[in-house]
Amino acid sequence: MPGKWRRWGWSVILLIVLFVLYTAYSIAAFAKVNELFRTDAAIVLGAAVIKNEPSPVLTERMNHAIWLYDNGYVKKIIVTGGMGDGDSLSEAEVSKRFAMRHGVREEDIFLEGKSKITEQNLQNAYAIAREKQISTFTIVSDPLHMKRALRMAEDLGMDAYSSPTQTSAYRSWRTKLPFLLREVFFYIGYQVQA
Repeated sequence: MPGKWRRWGWSVILLIVLFVLYTAYSIAAFAKVNELFRTDAAIVLGAAVIKNEPSPVLTERMNHAIWLYDNGYVKKIIVTGGMGDGDSLSEAEVSKRFAMRHGVREEDIFLEGKSKITEQNLQNAYAIAREKQISTFTIVSDPLHMKRALRMAEDLGMDAYSSPTQTSAYRSWRTKLPFLLREVFFYIGYQVQA
């Protein structure tokens, strides 16, 4: 009997490991999906700011959203993200300033400046979009963040497409691997609670 339970225990552990590995593979594979459809607005998921300027991660997200705007893929940009500890401006306010410095018209930028996590970014941005009669979306974030972000957008009922940054600040495996492990943890956590 003890041998049977031991085998059962190892089988469960093996299944968990395979599930985690499959989730990691699916996140990495989805990172390459870039759906360049014309939509009403890009939603740029927030990232840290440094001394009232976008961090390298947020800079690359904004650069990609501005590229989508300049090339006619989106008409508006919804910037997201609240205020971090010690900051005097929200991520959204910093993103708006950056976009305007790069030629985006102020009337084409909407701010969601209260959220702290991805799910709040999307929920609050979607609420703003409904007020403005915006109905289709391009989600912009780092490649390894996209699978979780799109799953959340779909669960909210959004008509959303994936367009990750093409020049992510996470370039080497030394920086990508911790991001991937974090996304595996949060993606599985989201699936469990959903």
